[in-house]
Amino acid sequence: MAPQELHRFHEVPPQPPSPIRSHLHSQNRPPHLHLHRIPRPGLQSLNPTRPHLRQPPITTGRGPKQNTISAANYGPTWRLLRRNLVTETLHPARVKSFSQSRKRVLQDLINKLKIESKSRDDHAVRVVDHFRHATLGSLLSMCFGENIVNDQEEDVIKNVDKMMRDALVSSSSRFSVLVFFPRLSKTLFPNMWAKLEEAKTSREIVLGPLIKSRALENNNNNNYNNNGNVACYVDSLLNLSIPEEGGRKLGESEIIGLCSEFLNAGADSTATALQWIMANLVKHQDVQDKVFEEIKRVVRDDEEGIIREEDLEKMTYLKAVVLEGLRRHPPVHVPIPHAVTDDVTLEGHLVPTDASVVFLIAEMGWDPAVWDRPMEFDPGRFVDGGMGGVDISGNRGIKMMPFGAGRRICPGVALSMLHLEYFVANLVWEFKWTAREREEVDLEEKQEFTVTMKCPLYARLSPR
Repeated sequence: MAPQELHRFHEVPPQPPSPIRSHLHSQNRPPHLHLHRIPRPGLQSLNPTRPHLRQPPITTGRGPKQNTISAANYGPTWRLLRRNLVTETLHPARVKSFSQSRKRVLQDLINKLKIESKSRDDHAVRVVDHFRHATLGSLLSMCFGENIVNDQEEDVIKNVDKMMRDALVSSSSRFSVLVFFPRLSKTLFPNMWAKLEEAKTSREIVLGPLIKSRALENNNNNNYNNNGNVACYVDSLLNLSIPEEGGRKLGESEIIGLCSEFLNAGADSTATALQWIMANLVKHQDVQDKVFEEIKRVVRDDEEGIIREEDLEKMTYLKAVVLEGLRRHPPVHVPIPHAVTDDVTLEGHLVPTDASVVFLIAEMGWDPAVWDRPMEFDPGRFVDGGMGGVDISGNRGIKMMPFGAGRRICPGVALSMLHLEYFVANLVWEFKWTAREREEVDLEEKQEFTVTMKCPLYARLSPR
């Protein structure tokens, strides 16, 4: 059907009252999809068994030209960048090659938790900062190589963490006016522009030397696999060329952007999800006990006391706990918008060309038409094929999508699940987690870059 005929027979979704702030809630039931452009049509409350993300008109991203995986337009360059990340860094064999790095990070996390717990009279620890430090340490090794990070690990993590926090502040919603009205906003909001430039400069100051150090190490060794080095993400970026642009190599600013994207996408969301999961294990002691009993049945006596990654595959209840944590508390409620390339109709509504599409992740996981008692934390719903064997990749229908879905699904799904299962299993194996005396775990949410706990978790850690 021609575009003009679509306009004739299908109603455009109602427009929000403002081009900047959109309707995200419905009075009758949770919304699942929101569409907008300026002026922005909006569509809410789509069927949760939605196949729409797998249809080409919606899966194509469109926006300003940027050579990062999350922001690049769909096309040869986007496919090249994504394929490089998936095959050279996130392939199971590559991920496994960094198992010793994850083990070292885990041991460091456990030791720090023990030290802080012993130093406090009530043995209660504010855990989220430790979680962020651990996830960031693991990702830094994968990004820049273990040799570069290990030599100055604490300083590197501290500097990168500050850089990332500054960058996340500059990308918050209050800076959106700079995008909508760039010329006018430079006059009206000079301090905000200065903050934006400061964040960009900080990224170059912090990440630039790490990239150069790795490049120098590779040149000295003639090959990054010499001396037992494990190939990292930066190695692949330094060797990548873009055929559509005459075979040129990526520039330093492009590599910095891709490395920043890799770290931002993994560190904050994983640490946030880990805190939500552990908070629910503190609140629901029966669930924590079931996780511990499953671990005892699966693991063998290990002199080091660390649960091996290969043992995780046998822990079905652990996987259910992680899935339920992601369903009930997805770290990101509203993902990066995508766009349609042609007029298309969804449930009788016209989605016009160039309209942005925003799926509301949390509301999907809380939909009472799909989930029984959706606001309760119940890992049992995922056990023994519960919910029809929920597929978080979206290939067999979409009931929840904590990592997105379609061709732009987060490429790090498997790595994120590995980090969460690995940390949760070992933290429960090492400690019994309980709330502080005369306190209950507060699960109220707070919107930052991710949706985190308004009152950070303080847990009493008792060695097993």
